[in-house]
Amino acid sequence: MFKSFLEKDRPVRDVPNIVIVLLMIILATQLLWHSQQAVVAANADDLPHPMSTRAYVMISMGEPIAMSKWLNLWLQAFDNQPGKSISFHELDYHRLTEWLDTIMDLDARGHYPMLVAARVYGSVTDPVRKRIMMDYIFRKFNEDPNKHWRWLAHAVITAKYGLKDLPLALRYSKALTEKATGEHVPYWARDMHFIVLEDMGEVEAAKILVGALIDSGEITDRFELNFLAEKILELEQKLSKTRQDVDNSTMKSR
Repeated sequence: MFKSFLEKDRPVRDVPNIVIVLLMIILATQLLWHSQQAVVAANADDLPHPMSTRAYVMISMGEPIAMSKWLNLWLQAFDNQPGKSISFHELDYHRLTEWLDTIMDLDARGHYPMLVAARVYGSVTDPVRKRIMMDYIFRKFNEDPNKHWRWLAHAVITAKYGLKDLPLALRYSKALTEKATGEHVPYWARDMHFIVLEDMGEVEAAKILVGALIDSGEITDRFELNFLAEKILELEQKLSKTRQDVDNSTMKSR
């Protein structure tokens, strides 16, 4: 059947010349039209400003939590745009915090915006953007310390090791000790303050802080009390060694 079909085809020489000319004109026109088109580049769109929280509630037909989850997905996928994958380093981090605020307003009980702030957007190598995100976490912590303590604890570690900024780590850890006072906040988070002091060489100040924590009577957990008591002994040993080194150095200089 296929052979008979081929046998019925007319050879090209039987096609009228006018038809061939028209086909050639159409092909040439199409090629000319494509050559005149501007090259389409894959440009990354700028992150827009979010609308008001009320507007998103209205769009979601009164389902703000569902809208917050959809915005979470949209925001995290924003770096993958048609034809281009953009780096977090290209995002406007101040505008990014506006989106995180909006998402949190839609779902006040959610933790996902703080998670991505600490673990995703805060993990970039750019110190300026990293600092913006850590300061954002600090601001949200101050709004609700007992809810956001774990993210500030992460910010302490990032400030200490990621930014190499011990004064900033001390500021964050001090806020943890003073403001995160809920029963569910673990002692290791509240004790980060004197650990940072110790790392800064402020051993005497760290010892005074630990002693004050014990004497305050606010700590009742026996494991935490044992930990602090052991820390006092460790700090005293460090102080004693430091003083001994200073005395030996003074005697040698005479």
